[in-house]
Amino acid sequence: MNKLILIGNLTRDPEKRQTQDGRSVCNFTLAVNNRTSRDHPEADYFRVTTWDQTADNCAKFLAKGRKAYVEGPVHLEQYTDRDGVIRYNLKVDARAVEFLTPRSDAAPSAPSAPAVDERGFVQVPDDEVPEF
Repeated sequence: MNKLILIGNLTRDPEKRQTQDGRSVCNFTLAVNNRTSRDHPEADYFRVTTWDQTADNCAKFLAKGRKAYVEGPVHLEQYTDRDGVIRYNLKVDARAVEFLTPRSDAAPSAPSAPAVDERGFVQVPDDEVPEF
């Protein structure tokens, strides 16, 4: 069985597109706090892909900084970056997504203040998010 469950924050707004046959597909990156130590917070990054109605809902209701629950199988993808270096990427084909940030919360963007918020989640600056 291949099933991964994640809770984390979106690193940027979701990107939605249509396939040639008209299916919706939405991609976003989820930063998941790695609780190694409060003194040295770290995050793991997962690329998430959703399809059809789930993709439409993710594009409509998720935004950078929002918290989400994602469930689905994970795959390791290999690619070559611009410098010719082979890199690896964890990709989740989401079967279920739950929006955990209440609609009533103000701006979806992550605050620039502390590195770790009161719940223990890492606030990641845009320039530190890895490119995929």
